[in-house]
Amino acid sequence: MKKSVAKKAVKNKKKKKVRPEVTLNFLKISKSAEAPEYALDTDAGFDLKALESVTIFPFDQKKVSTGIAIEVPEGYVGIVRDRAGIVQKMNVHTVAGTFDSGFRGEVSIMLVNMNDKTIEIEKGMRIAQIILVPIVKAKITEVKKLSSTERGDKGFGSTGMKEIIRELNKISEKSI
Repeated sequence: MKKSVAKKAVKNKKKKKVRPEVTLNFLKISKSAEAPEYALDTDAGFDLKALESVTIFPFDQKKVSTGIAIEVPEGYVGIVRDRAGIVQKMNVHTVAGTFDSGFRGEVSIMLVNMNDKTIEIEKGMRIAQIILVPIVKAKITEVKKLSSTERGDKGFGSTGMKEIIRELNKISEKSI
């Protein structure tokens, strides 16, 4: 019985998919810059830290330096994303950023304060994360007509928002 358990364990190890390892080179532009790092092994994005303390007024945006430059591997793109903690605690969001593999300048993060209070970003605070995503280059072709789909050209709110709003209005009317 023990042998069959051991055989299954070996079989499961063989089936485990191994992700290709990718190296992200970074350069400290400032001596006091902190290395980007994954907080946990299972994290999708690596954290970036503020090089400086910054004050962001309500509904204003500010560029925050990290003091590093990165070398995104060819065939990948670095996508800047919010950190959930800074959004939840301070209502501060990143303004979308894309780092292509050819860019070698400093990584700066645009932060916007969606709060009605002035907030302070402290030096060393984790302010954003970058997720490395493999890219596929498309062959771009002009056509006379696009293929048709069920959705067609219906845009914002076309996949259920009208129904949700209608139901919410019904609930609201009943409670009055």
